[in-house]
Amino acid sequence: MALDRISLRDFRNHAQSTLEGAARMNLIVGANGAGKTNVLEALSLLSPGRGMRRAALTDMVRSGAGDGFAVGASLVGADTGADDPVRLGTYTQGAQPGRRRVRVNGAESAAVALGEWLAIGWLTPAMDGLFTGAAQDRRRYLDRLALAIDPIHARHAGRYETALRERNRLLSDDREPDPRWLDAIEAQLAEHGTALSEGRARLVDALMAEIVAQPEAPFPRPALSYAAGGPLGYEGLSQALHDHRRRDRAAQRTLDGPHRDDLEVLYAAKRVPAARCSTGEQKALLLAITIAHAALAAKGRASLLLLDEVAAHLDPARREALFERLRAGGAQVWITGTELAPFEAIADEAAVWAVAEGSVERR
Repeated sequence: MALDRISLRDFRNHAQSTLEGAARMNLIVGANGAGKTNVLEALSLLSPGRGMRRAALTDMVRSGAGDGFAVGASLVGADTGADDPVRLGTYTQGAQPGRRRVRVNGAESAAVALGEWLAIGWLTPAMDGLFTGAAQDRRRYLDRLALAIDPIHARHAGRYETALRERNRLLSDDREPDPRWLDAIEAQLAEHGTALSEGRARLVDALMAEIVAQPEAPFPRPALSYAAGGPLGYEGLSQALHDHRRRDRAAQRTLDGPHRDDLEVLYAAKRVPAARCSTGEQKALLLAITIAHAALAAKGRASLLLLDEVAAHLDPARREALFERLRAGGAQVWITGTELAPFEAIADEAAVWAVAEGSVERR
């Protein structure tokens, strides 16, 4: 299964672009600022969530276009019992610029429906500081990876965040909160928080199994561990929330739960935390995780891997190893670059798209 006939209308600097005849490997080549990454971002919106840039929807609309944007693609080879491709689309309208709509085969759907058809992962230069940045960024990263494996993960994450905001609002109120309200909210937190933690833990275990199954050289092997931010399991989390109400009220926020989780990453051979590794080592570790996740996500349904400017930072040996692993994986791959030279090893088997000033042309 793979995407084809991808269309962008009034998205970023693309007034009207169509990519037809996509291959397993796809190279998007053009100068900086031409609109290469915008194509990847559009593809990333064919999954639940806010896309690879986490930008506001209004920022995605092409300057001067007043009626929103639209991104669509055909999923070919889907096992639906029919010969026709599945048409996936997402768009905004001028009347409601902050609301993203989704359609599957022309019918209005919830965003989570996109994840039932397609698993999407990506690696961008903006992720280079993942290991040294805030724990919040690593939690978001974990959830994005988990969502690509299990679309329902997004529902638990959203409901947990809603309940957490409500509990924090009650805790920060000048009046003593009604215990019955806290009981009800904490039950929701425990239910969805437990599902959230379990989904993250399953993801880390599955990723480690995939990482160990892959050859280590020339990429360093990461060792991943899930660091829980509170008691695990419904009973443990529920009890902690109840017992720590006075402490949390003094802090005016909830101090137990998966909103305090973290992803710990080591360079396995050196037993050194990724945050203390060199910049090059950190990029290689992140790439190893990305490749493992792409292989994991491709088991069972269509999968896309979006790699933004990744080859430029790899030496020839690692570039060739990357291409070999991408060939062996099950994902449809989209890679951007400013020139074709770093991709000579796969140029003959790839679809090459030239991007210039928001226009896309097949080479």
